Formats: sequence, structure tokens, C-alpha cells
Amino acid sequence: MAVETLTLGKALNTGLRRAMERDDKVILMGEDIGKLGGVFRITDGLQKDFGEERVIDTPLAESGIIGTAIGLALRGYRPVCEIQFDGFVYPAYDQIVSQVAKFRYRSRGHVNLPMVIRIPFGGGIGAVEHHSESPEAYFAHTAGLKVVACSNPEDAYFMIQQAIASEDPVIFLEPKRRYWEKGAVDTALGLDAVTPLHSSRVVRAGTDATVLAYGPMVKTALDAATAAQEDGRSLEVIDLRSLSPMDLAPVFDSVRRTGRLVVVHEAPGNLGMGSEIAARVTEECFYSLEAPVLRVAGYNTPYPASRLEEEYLPDLDRVLDAVDRSFGW
Repeated sequence: MAVETLTLGKALNTGLRRAMERDDKVILMGEDIGKLGGVFRITDGLQKDFGEERVIDTPLAESGIIGTAIGLALRGYRPVCEIQFDGFVYPAYDQIVSQVAKFRYRSRGHVNLPMVIRIPFGGGIGAVEHHSESPEAYFAHTAGLKVVACSNPEDAYFMIQQAIASEDPVIFLEPKRRYWEKGAVDTALGLDAVTPLHSSRVVRAGTDATVLAYGPMVKTALDAATAAQEDGRSLEVIDLRSLSPMDLAPVFDSVRRTGRLVVVHEAPGNLGMGSEIAARVTEECFYSLEAPVLRVAGYNTPYPASRLEEEYLPDLDRVLDAVDRSFGW
């Protein structure tokens, strides 16, 4: 046992370090990730220890970062690209969708692109425009990409290593407002001893209703479950973890027992992840549902100025209100 208490950000840093120690083909690329250690200090100290050839400060050109990483991956490297903020990923969107996602398909399975694109996502840090986006649905909709979101230090540490070890391109979403939250991580465990990368997980057992979330909203869902317990309601909370592919078997099992499902995410509800989940759960669990699948999401507007973001973001009260509405059917 080597249990350490780490912040989510430090867990990512440690996971990146382990992957680089394990495989010298792993290289990091991104704006200000070297000497500065990244704007959130996720790569702090790595350039000093691994050198400028493996931790590369790139120009401010996201399309160039991803395009270069594609070439490196084709030549046997495992690039890990950092997109400094979620809203900066769009200049690279063409490369990701047109090239990264399609290489295996267009080569009939002969060419892999083992690369990871790290994206700090979501709001809650009082940032300015383009710094608090939730772009996950764009990527989950795109065939050929795998998309995952960590929510706690333990998952951050193991999932980043699992993503780097994958033979497929992985969009790795990091909840930036949770970077400084702490948790226990057993760094002695091997990757084969922890939850597989593309598996969801029940993080709190319950009997009366199911709440499904991912990334930054998992803590919000857990807080809602704690509050609901005071009113005599037992909420089961599931962390989706993988957005593409989705592991919904634990969700189906839970809904068949509780009869109710509330899906929570920061991104706007219009054509968001919650829509697809609601459709699949309705198809699989129709006769078990006591109420429609309800969604708690961001509003269908651009992300607001920081002084208004608490009005925009799903919070404990909105989750509990959805649970109440579910019981009202």
C-alpha cells in the first residue's frame, strides 16, 4: 500500500510522470507547459526532469499542436497534448475530427493514433470568455474518438495513464474547478487492478432514485445525495466516467431498481449527453421507469460572465428539485 493524499491536479501530474517513466515514447506538448508548468501547474516540474525534447512548449497554435502530434503518433510516439482552456480547442477541431478520428477507419485498421488530448473543461473558476466551455458532446458525437472525464484524484491518476496506454485517440476531460480538491490515491496499484478506463461506477449506493453525472458534477450529485438523505430519500449516484463509449449497464441496473433517473451535466441540455442517455435508458428500462428521465444542465446560452456563472451552473438545489419532480409523477 502506498496511499497518498493528492489534489486532482497533483494526481494528474503524478500520473503523467509515471507514464513518462514507463515509456520514453510518451511526450507532452502544449502552450506554457514546460518552464511554467501549465496555467494550472499540471505539468509542473516535468520539463526539468524529462527535458525539453519530451515536454515541449509549443507556439500558441492549437491546430499546429494537434497536427504535429498526429505526425509523431504515426511515427511511434505517444503524444499527450494539452489544450490550455476548453474554449481554445476549436481551432484544432478540424484536425481532431477530420484526421485524428478517422485514421484507423481510413487505413482499414492498419494505422493507430495513440494520442491523448487533455482539455480542462467546465466553469466555476470565475474566468473570462472562452475559458469555461463544456465541449464534450462535439467529441462524443464523433466516431473514432474515445472521450473520458475524471472527477476525483484517484481516477485522475489512473485514467490519464490508461488513456496514454490506449492505442486509440482519447479526449481527456479534466474538471478544472476540481483541480484543488483532495483525495486518497493508492499509487502502488497497477493499471490492471483498477476500474477499466471505459467503465462507469456507482459511487454512492441508494434505493429511491438514480443520479448520473460525470466530471465536475459528480461532487454536486454526491452533495445532493447527502442533502436528500436528511429528507429520508436515498439517492444512488453513478459516475459515468467514459462518455464515448458509454458503459450504461450499471445505469440500467440501477434504474430498474430505483425507477427514476436524473442526469446532470454542465453543458447546455439541448442535444447534450443527457439527451442520448435519456433515450437509451428509456429504450432499455421503459417498464421499470416510474417517471420520465429528467435532465439538469446548463442553459442553452453562451457561458455567461463570471458574476453570473453561479446562476448558470447546475447546483445542489437544481438537482434536488429534479428529484422532487421525478417523485411527483
